[in-house]
Amino acid sequence: MALRNTGAEGRRSAVRSLVDASARLAPARLLPGGAQTQGGGITRTDAARLAARRAAMDALLVEPAEDPRVLPVTADDGNPVHVVERGPADGVPIVFIHGWACSNRVWNAQVNELSREHRVVCYDQRGHGRTPSGTAPASLDTLADDLDAVLRATVSPDAPAVIVGHSMGGMTVNAWASRHPEQVPVHGRAAMLVSTAADRLLNDFGVLPFPERLPGALALGRAAMGAPLSAVLLPEWGFHYVTMGGHATAAQVAFCREIVNACPARNRGRWGTAMSDLDLRAGLESLTVPTTVVVGTDDRLTPPVHARRMAEVLRETGRLERLVELAEVGHMVPVEAPFEVDAEIRRLAAL
Repeated sequence: MALRNTGAEGRRSAVRSLVDASARLAPARLLPGGAQTQGGGITRTDAARLAARRAAMDALLVEPAEDPRVLPVTADDGNPVHVVERGPADGVPIVFIHGWACSNRVWNAQVNELSREHRVVCYDQRGHGRTPSGTAPASLDTLADDLDAVLRATVSPDAPAVIVGHSMGGMTVNAWASRHPEQVPVHGRAAMLVSTAADRLLNDFGVLPFPERLPGALALGRAAMGAPLSAVLLPEWGFHYVTMGGHATAAQVAFCREIVNACPARNRGRWGTAMSDLDLRAGLESLTVPTTVVVGTDDRLTPPVHARRMAEVLRETGRLERLVELAEVGHMVPVEAPFEVDAEIRRLAAL
Protein backbone atom coordinates (compact mmCIF):
# COMPACT_ATOMS: atom_id res chain seq x y z
CA MET A 1 0.00 0.00 0.00
CA ALA A 2 1.50 3.34 -1.01
CA LEU A 3 0.97 6.45 1.10
CA ARG A 4 0.55 9.76 -0.66
CA ASN A 5 2.57 12.73 0.57
CA THR A 6 -0.33 14.52 2.27
CA GLY A 7 1.72 16.62 4.67
CA ALA A 8 3.02 15.93 8.17
CA GLU A 9 -0.34 15.53 9.89
CA GLY A 10 -1.85 13.49 7.06
CA ARG A 11 1.12 11.10 6.97
CA ARG A 12 1.16 10.76 10.75
CA SER A 13 -2.57 9.98 10.80
CA ALA A 14 -2.32 7.45 7.96
CA VAL A 15 0.61 5.62 9.56
CA ARG A 16 -1.09 5.61 12.96
CA SER A 17 -4.32 4.17 11.53
CA LEU A 18 -2.51 1.32 9.81
CA VAL A 19 -0.35 0.49 12.81
CA ASP A 20 -3.35 0.55 15.16
CA ALA A 21 -5.29 -1.70 12.78
CA SER A 22 -2.38 -4.11 12.63
CA ALA A 23 -2.17 -4.23 16.42
CA ARG A 24 -5.84 -5.26 16.55
CA LEU A 25 -5.63 -7.83 13.76
CA ALA A 26 -2.13 -9.26 14.23
CA PRO A 27 -1.54 -10.34 17.84
CA ALA A 28 1.94 -11.07 19.14
CA ARG A 29 1.59 -14.80 18.48
CA LEU A 30 1.83 -14.09 14.74
CA LEU A 31 5.41 -14.55 13.62
CA PRO A 32 7.13 -11.65 11.81
CA GLY A 33 7.45 -13.60 8.58
CA GLY A 34 4.33 -15.72 8.36
CA ALA A 35 0.92 -16.68 9.61
CA GLN A 36 -0.33 -19.40 11.87
CA THR A 37 -1.44 -22.46 9.93
CA GLN A 38 -3.95 -25.21 10.49
CA GLY A 39 -3.46 -28.50 8.72
CA GLY A 40 -0.66 -27.08 6.61
CA GLY A 41 -2.76 -24.19 5.24
CA ILE A 42 -3.27 -20.52 6.08
CA THR A 43 -6.72 -19.61 7.31
CA ARG A 44 -8.59 -16.57 6.00
CA THR A 45 -8.32 -14.93 9.39
CA ASP A 46 -4.57 -15.45 9.49
CA ALA A 47 -4.22 -14.21 5.93
CA ALA A 48 -6.09 -11.03 6.86
CA ARG A 49 -3.91 -10.54 9.91
CA LEU A 50 -0.76 -11.03 7.89
CA ALA A 51 -1.92 -8.62 5.19
CA ALA A 52 -2.72 -5.99 7.82
CA ARG A 53 0.64 -6.50 9.47
CA ARG A 54 2.54 -6.18 6.19
CA ALA A 55 0.63 -3.01 5.24
CA ALA A 56 1.39 -1.49 8.66
CA MET A 57 5.09 -2.35 8.41
CA ASP A 58 5.29 -0.78 4.94
CA ALA A 59 3.55 2.35 6.25
CA LEU A 60 6.24 2.81 8.89
CA LEU A 61 8.93 3.20 6.22
CA VAL A 62 7.73 6.66 5.12
CA GLU A 63 9.85 9.64 6.04
CA PRO A 64 9.02 10.80 9.59
CA ALA A 65 6.28 13.42 9.68
CA GLU A 66 8.13 15.52 12.25
CA ASP A 67 10.92 17.64 10.82
CA PRO A 68 14.22 16.77 12.53
CA ARG A 69 16.26 19.07 14.69
CA VAL A 70 19.81 18.97 13.27
CA LEU A 71 22.35 18.90 16.09
CA PRO A 72 25.84 20.36 15.62
CA VAL A 73 28.31 17.56 16.47
CA THR A 74 31.99 17.44 15.60
CA ALA A 75 34.19 14.36 15.98
CA ASP A 76 37.49 14.59 17.83
CA ASP A 77 39.42 14.94 14.55
CA GLY A 78 37.25 17.87 13.47
CA ASN A 79 35.02 15.87 11.12
CA PRO A 80 31.35 16.99 11.19
CA VAL A 81 28.82 14.29 12.10
CA HIS A 82 25.27 14.57 10.76
CA VAL A 83 22.99 14.09 13.78
CA VAL A 84 19.21 14.54 13.88
CA GLU A 85 16.80 14.52 16.79
CA ARG A 86 13.04 14.12 17.06
CA GLY A 87 10.52 13.66 19.83
CA PRO A 88 9.92 15.35 23.19
CA ALA A 89 13.01 16.90 24.75
CA ASP A 90 12.17 15.34 28.12
CA GLY A 91 11.59 11.82 26.77
CA VAL A 92 13.95 8.95 27.56
CA PRO A 93 16.65 9.28 24.88
CA ILE A 94 17.30 6.54 22.35
CA VAL A 95 20.44 6.72 20.21
CA PHE A 96 20.40 4.74 16.96
CA ILE A 97 23.57 3.67 15.09
CA HIS A 98 23.03 2.27 11.59
CA GLY A 99 24.96 -0.45 9.82
CA TRP A 100 27.35 -0.86 6.91
CA ALA A 101 26.38 0.92 3.67
CA CYS A 102 23.23 2.36 5.27
CA SER A 103 22.25 5.73 6.76
CA ASN A 104 20.07 7.00 9.58
CA ARG A 105 17.01 6.50 7.32
CA VAL A 106 17.15 2.77 8.01
CA TRP A 107 15.58 3.59 11.40
CA ASN A 108 12.44 5.22 9.91
CA ALA A 109 10.17 2.52 11.33
CA GLN A 110 11.56 3.09 14.82
CA VAL A 111 11.52 6.90 14.55
CA ASN A 112 7.91 6.93 13.34
CA GLU A 113 6.78 4.91 16.35
CA LEU A 114 9.11 5.83 19.19
CA SER A 115 9.51 9.59 18.68
CA ARG A 116 5.94 10.08 19.93
CA GLU A 117 7.14 9.37 23.47
CA HIS A 118 10.94 9.27 23.38
CA ARG A 119 13.72 11.66 22.41
CA VAL A 120 15.14 9.88 19.37
CA VAL A 121 18.69 10.65 18.16
CA CYS A 122 19.97 9.23 14.86
CA TYR A 123 23.22 9.95 13.08
CA ASP A 124 25.06 9.01 9.90
CA GLN A 125 28.24 7.06 10.51
CA ARG A 126 31.45 8.35 8.95
CA GLY A 127 31.48 7.95 5.18
CA HIS A 128 27.74 7.23 5.13
CA GLY A 129 24.73 9.45 4.50
CA ARG A 130 25.56 13.10 5.14
CA THR A 131 28.65 12.52 7.28
CA PRO A 132 31.90 12.89 5.30
CA SER A 133 34.71 10.34 5.57
CA GLY A 134 37.24 12.78 7.00
CA THR A 135 40.91 11.96 7.34
CA ALA A 136 40.88 9.51 10.27
CA PRO A 137 41.65 5.85 9.52
CA ALA A 138 38.71 3.69 8.42
CA SER A 139 38.58 1.58 11.57
CA LEU A 140 36.16 0.50 14.29
CA ASP A 141 38.22 2.63 16.70
CA THR A 142 37.35 5.72 14.62
CA LEU A 143 33.66 4.82 14.64
CA ALA A 144 33.84 4.22 18.41
CA ASP A 145 35.30 7.68 18.96
CA ASP A 146 32.60 9.20 16.73
CA LEU A 147 29.90 7.53 18.83
CA ASP A 148 31.54 8.86 21.96
CA ALA A 149 31.47 12.38 20.50
CA VAL A 150 27.77 12.00 19.61
CA LEU A 151 26.89 10.75 23.09
CA ARG A 152 28.85 13.53 24.81
CA ALA A 153 27.09 16.13 22.67
CA THR A 154 23.54 14.77 22.88
CA VAL A 155 23.07 12.66 26.03
CA SER A 156 23.18 14.08 29.55
CA PRO A 157 24.45 11.85 32.38
CA ASP A 158 21.24 12.83 34.17
CA ALA A 159 19.19 11.13 31.44
CA PRO A 160 21.20 8.24 29.96
CA ALA A 161 20.13 6.66 26.68
CA VAL A 162 19.14 3.30 25.29
CA ILE A 163 21.92 2.78 22.74
CA VAL A 164 20.83 0.70 19.75
CA GLY A 165 23.26 -0.52 17.08
CA HIS A 166 22.44 -2.54 13.96
CA SER A 167 25.10 -4.59 12.11
CA MET A 168 28.21 -2.36 11.89
CA GLY A 169 26.36 -0.08 14.33
CA GLY A 170 26.38 -2.88 16.91
CA MET A 171 30.10 -3.34 16.29
CA THR A 172 30.50 0.40 16.87
CA VAL A 173 28.75 0.05 20.24
CA ASN A 174 31.10 -2.75 21.28
CA ALA A 175 34.16 -0.84 20.05
CA TRP A 176 33.00 2.22 22.00
CA ALA A 177 32.57 0.17 25.18
CA SER A 178 36.10 -1.19 24.71
CA ARG A 179 37.74 2.22 24.11
CA HIS A 180 35.61 4.27 26.51
CA PRO A 181 34.47 1.85 29.25
CA GLU A 182 34.17 4.65 31.81
CA GLN A 183 31.52 6.33 29.61
CA VAL A 184 29.24 3.30 29.35
CA PRO A 185 27.38 3.80 32.67
CA VAL A 186 27.51 7.58 32.24
CA HIS A 187 25.68 7.76 28.91
CA GLY A 188 24.03 4.34 28.74
CA ARG A 189 20.81 3.24 30.41
CA ALA A 190 20.74 0.03 28.35
CA ALA A 191 22.02 -1.30 25.04
CA MET A 192 20.61 -3.32 22.17
CA LEU A 193 22.80 -5.20 19.68
CA VAL A 194 20.87 -6.04 16.52
CA SER A 195 22.03 -8.36 13.72
CA THR A 196 25.70 -7.96 14.55
CA ALA A 197 28.86 -9.78 15.57
CA ALA A 198 31.81 -9.39 17.91
CA ASP A 199 34.33 -11.70 16.23
CA ARG A 200 34.86 -14.34 13.50
CA LEU A 201 32.74 -12.36 11.04
CA LEU A 202 34.00 -14.15 7.92
CA ASN A 203 34.42 -17.52 9.61
CA ASP A 204 30.70 -17.72 10.39
CA PHE A 205 29.22 -16.25 7.24
CA GLY A 206 25.96 -17.56 5.84
CA VAL A 207 25.75 -16.10 2.32
CA LEU A 208 27.93 -18.82 0.82
CA PRO A 209 28.67 -22.12 2.60
CA PHE A 210 32.40 -22.01 2.16
CA PRO A 211 34.48 -20.35 4.93
CA GLU A 212 37.58 -21.92 6.52
CA ARG A 213 37.24 -25.30 4.76
CA LEU A 214 38.06 -23.77 1.35
CA PRO A 215 41.69 -22.70 0.75
CA GLY A 216 41.87 -18.91 0.44
CA ALA A 217 38.22 -18.45 1.42
CA LEU A 218 38.90 -15.87 4.14
CA ALA A 219 41.16 -13.85 1.84
CA LEU A 220 38.44 -13.98 -0.81
CA GLY A 221 35.87 -12.79 1.72
CA ARG A 222 38.07 -9.86 2.79
CA ALA A 223 38.58 -8.88 -0.83
CA ALA A 224 34.83 -9.04 -1.52
CA MET A 225 33.99 -6.86 1.51
CA GLY A 226 36.58 -4.28 0.50
CA ALA A 227 35.79 -4.19 -3.22
CA PRO A 228 34.71 -0.67 -4.32
CA LEU A 229 31.91 -2.02 -6.54
CA SER A 230 28.53 -0.37 -7.04
CA ALA A 231 25.69 -2.07 -5.15
CA VAL A 232 23.55 -1.55 -8.25
CA LEU A 233 25.44 -4.48 -9.80
CA LEU A 234 23.66 -6.83 -7.37
CA PRO A 235 20.21 -7.60 -8.82
CA GLU A 236 17.12 -7.19 -6.64
CA TRP A 237 16.72 -10.94 -6.10
CA GLY A 238 20.38 -11.19 -5.04
CA PHE A 239 20.05 -8.24 -2.66
CA HIS A 240 16.93 -9.83 -1.16
CA TYR A 241 18.66 -13.19 -0.68
CA VAL A 242 21.78 -11.71 0.93
CA THR A 243 20.22 -9.15 3.23
CA MET A 244 16.63 -10.08 4.05
CA GLY A 245 14.36 -12.95 4.94
CA GLY A 246 12.10 -14.66 2.43
CA HIS A 247 8.96 -12.99 3.82
CA ALA A 248 10.21 -9.40 3.57
CA THR A 249 7.71 -7.23 1.70
CA ALA A 250 8.51 -5.74 -1.69
CA ALA A 251 8.44 -2.27 -0.11
CA GLN A 252 10.93 -3.32 2.57
CA VAL A 253 13.33 -4.74 -0.02
CA ALA A 254 13.06 -1.63 -2.21
CA PHE A 255 13.54 0.66 0.82
CA CYS A 256 16.70 -1.10 1.97
CA ARG A 257 18.11 -1.40 -1.54
CA GLU A 258 17.62 2.32 -2.14
CA ILE A 259 19.55 3.15 1.03
CA VAL A 260 22.43 0.79 0.25
CA ASN A 261 22.66 1.95 -3.37
CA ALA A 262 23.07 5.53 -2.12
CA CYS A 263 26.29 4.65 -0.26
CA PRO A 264 29.35 5.47 -2.40
CA ALA A 265 31.12 2.28 -3.50
CA ARG A 266 34.50 3.52 -2.31
CA ASN A 267 33.18 4.23 1.19
CA ARG A 268 31.41 0.89 1.40
CA GLY A 269 34.66 -0.85 0.46
CA ARG A 270 36.71 1.06 3.06
CA TRP A 271 34.40 0.16 5.91
CA GLY A 272 33.95 -3.39 4.65
CA THR A 273 37.70 -3.84 4.96
CA ALA A 274 37.59 -2.37 8.48
CA MET A 275 35.12 -5.05 9.60
CA SER A 276 36.80 -8.04 7.95
CA ASP A 277 39.13 -8.83 10.88
CA LEU A 278 36.83 -8.32 13.81
CA ASP A 279 37.57 -8.94 17.49
CA LEU A 280 35.39 -6.95 19.88
CA ARG A 281 34.94 -9.39 22.74
CA ALA A 282 36.63 -6.91 25.08
CA GLY A 283 33.88 -4.44 24.24
CA LEU A 284 31.21 -6.94 25.21
CA GLU A 285 32.90 -7.45 28.55
CA SER A 286 32.92 -3.65 29.08
CA LEU A 287 29.26 -3.19 28.17
CA THR A 288 28.19 -2.77 31.78
CA VAL A 289 24.51 -1.93 31.22
CA PRO A 290 21.55 -4.27 30.61
CA THR A 291 21.94 -5.47 27.03
CA THR A 292 19.54 -7.23 24.68
CA VAL A 293 20.84 -9.15 21.66
CA VAL A 294 18.49 -9.51 18.68
CA VAL A 295 18.91 -11.59 15.51
CA GLY A 296 16.77 -13.02 12.73
CA THR A 297 16.91 -16.77 12.26
CA ASP A 298 17.38 -16.23 8.49
CA ASP A 299 20.22 -13.70 8.84
CA ARG A 300 22.91 -14.70 6.33
CA LEU A 301 25.34 -11.83 6.94
CA THR A 302 25.59 -12.23 10.74
CA PRO A 303 23.94 -15.61 11.42
CA PRO A 304 22.47 -16.44 14.85
CA VAL A 305 25.69 -18.12 15.98
CA HIS A 306 27.14 -14.63 16.44
CA ALA A 307 24.23 -13.48 18.60
CA ARG A 308 24.47 -16.61 20.75
CA ARG A 309 28.21 -16.11 21.30
CA MET A 310 27.67 -12.49 22.30
CA ALA A 311 24.82 -13.46 24.58
CA GLU A 312 27.02 -16.03 26.30
CA VAL A 313 29.69 -13.42 27.06
CA LEU A 314 27.04 -11.01 28.38
CA ARG A 315 25.49 -13.80 30.44
CA GLU A 316 28.85 -14.49 32.04
CA THR A 317 29.26 -10.80 32.95
CA GLY A 318 25.70 -10.65 34.29
CA ARG A 319 24.62 -8.00 31.75
CA LEU A 320 22.47 -10.03 29.37
CA GLU A 321 18.92 -8.72 29.45
CA ARG A 322 17.49 -10.95 26.70
CA LEU A 323 18.48 -12.95 23.64
CA VAL A 324 15.74 -12.53 21.01
CA GLU A 325 15.68 -14.71 17.88
CA LEU A 326 13.02 -13.67 15.36
CA ALA A 327 11.75 -16.48 13.16
CA GLU A 328 11.97 -16.09 9.37
CA VAL A 329 13.64 -12.65 9.58
CA GLY A 330 16.86 -11.75 7.77
CA HIS A 331 19.66 -9.28 8.45
CA MET A 332 17.57 -6.08 8.21
CA VAL A 333 15.71 -6.70 11.46
CA PRO A 334 14.74 -3.05 12.18
CA VAL A 335 12.95 -2.94 8.82
CA GLU A 336 11.64 -6.51 8.67
CA ALA A 337 10.37 -6.79 12.28
CA PRO A 338 9.70 -3.22 13.46
CA PHE A 339 7.00 -4.09 16.00
CA GLU A 340 9.24 -6.56 17.85
CA VAL A 341 12.23 -4.20 17.77
CA ASP A 342 10.19 -1.23 18.98
CA ALA A 343 8.61 -3.25 21.78
CA GLU A 344 12.01 -4.36 23.08
CA ILE A 345 13.39 -0.81 22.94
CA ARG A 346 10.39 0.43 24.94
CA ARG A 347 11.03 -2.30 27.49
CA LEU A 348 14.67 -1.30 27.84
CA ALA A 349 13.73 2.37 28.14
CA ALA A 350 11.48 1.49 31.08
CA LEU A 351 14.24 -0.26 33.08
